[in-house]
Amino acid sequence: MPTVKNPILSGFYPDPSICRVGDTYYIVNSTFAYFPGVPIFASKDLCHFHQIGNILDRPSQLPLGNDGMSRGIFAPTIRYYDGVYYMITTNVSSGGNFIVTASDPAGPWSEPHYLKGAEGIDPSIFFDGDGKCYYIGTRPNPDGVRYNGDWFIYIQELDIKNFCLVGDYKLVWKGAMRDAEWPEGPHLYKKDGWYYIMHAEGGTGPAHAVCVARSKDVFGPYVGNFNNPIFTHRHLGKAYPVRYVGHADLVDTLEGDWYMVMLASRPCEGYTGMGRETFLAKVTWEDGWPVVNEGSGKLAEIQEVGIPAEDTLPENSFYTFHNRTLDPHFVTVRNPKEDMYSLTRQAGKLALKAAPEVITEPTCASYLGVRQKSYHYTAETRMEFVPGEGEEAGLVILQSETASVRFVVMQENGNSILRVVSFGERSGQARGCAPKKEVVLSQTAFLQDSLGVTLKIMQDGQKLSFWYAPQDKGFIKIPVTVDARFLSTEAAGGFVGNTIGMYASANHAESENYAMFDYFVLTDL
Repeated sequence: MPTVKNPILSGFYPDPSICRVGDTYYIVNSTFAYFPGVPIFASKDLCHFHQIGNILDRPSQLPLGNDGMSRGIFAPTIRYYDGVYYMITTNVSSGGNFIVTASDPAGPWSEPHYLKGAEGIDPSIFFDGDGKCYYIGTRPNPDGVRYNGDWFIYIQELDIKNFCLVGDYKLVWKGAMRDAEWPEGPHLYKKDGWYYIMHAEGGTGPAHAVCVARSKDVFGPYVGNFNNPIFTHRHLGKAYPVRYVGHADLVDTLEGDWYMVMLASRPCEGYTGMGRETFLAKVTWEDGWPVVNEGSGKLAEIQEVGIPAEDTLPENSFYTFHNRTLDPHFVTVRNPKEDMYSLTRQAGKLALKAAPEVITEPTCASYLGVRQKSYHYTAETRMEFVPGEGEEAGLVILQSETASVRFVVMQENGNSILRVVSFGERSGQARGCAPKKEVVLSQTAFLQDSLGVTLKIMQDGQKLSFWYAPQDKGFIKIPVTVDARFLSTEAAGGFVGNTIGMYASANHAESENYAMFDYFVLTDL
């Protein structure tokens, strides 16, 4: 039987939602304040997922402003009905809950249809057999929030042709546990005459769990499974290699089997730098209830999948800039300025403008990155950049505007220097041991010429090292090692994982200077 290694989407791919159309499976994920928003992946075998685009690829679809990195897009759901693909999500930075549609999942997708009166977050939609559509989401307790996470799941009919809610909403579920915290990420299904609500509760940290309830009527009353939570790792302890399991979605196959996708995190030395990733589990049904990974009740590192394996090549992590469009894996922070980068300024190169904005503030800095996918990798680029005074360009590891590491070429007092800079907790310290601030960890003078410089960052566990190769010669190691634990959810907080990429800034000054990048490669070791 074919197998897949978990996670099926490595790196910062949280809040997965899945649907099947014919023999093809589609997954979407939250992106928070990154742009473009909501990557969409396709697969024929539930094992090999390939990114076919980004659903929210225009600023008009995704206004982000200057909110923090963990704002923006929360918990998308993808569904298909009668020839149309639907993606519903929440933009907590602007507009609230909305739906976009497409006839082709690769796009283009429509402008947002905002849903008036759809309070709360984490929306999903369900199409019943009679053609009616229902909205299910989560909202604060209407009688007043008594404690943090005192929310309800509610259902309301949705006029899908006019994108408006119909009638009154019905509070249908409060969560499986007494005084449950954060019942969220609900999805609605129908099987064998029963309506099922599957949702997460307990928050997105160590107590995260998947629970389920069912009813014979779409508006309830819903009765919880006595075996709730049906899936969690909360009982396995802090040392278990996979944590925070929850926020799941179900899908069936053409053969009639069932699977579940959900988020989970893989810490390294107790700290999670890759955020929440997408995992897969097998689902069977007993006495009308779903059972996840029967016999073990936890995620498998190697998951069997009862679908013939797709004959495919792995996605490339060596990115060149010979095309007029960026690879869909690249993301920017918030809405990029129109002149932030160019792929035509010089053939075969990415031109990244040294903008006034900086990566350590909630702005649209000149940054293009991809997701960190392991704790053992090298990130490398070759760059030509003649900095003006105070300008810099190079590589960045970004957790958020409050936690980052920069390995950059810059000019200071007329001299070109290489600098390693941490922003956040002091390098080598865990959270709370030192005040947040910028620290120059290393500074090296060097001479540039027209051949530019190659920069490389290597991560081995939670240790970062830095290398450079001037004039296409051999690599030289910078004499500093950085503890990467401060670039983690546990230390820096938030909902995002790390990205790694190219950066240029004039540090609050106006400039027309550009850094020219030949390639970017991220290699797992």
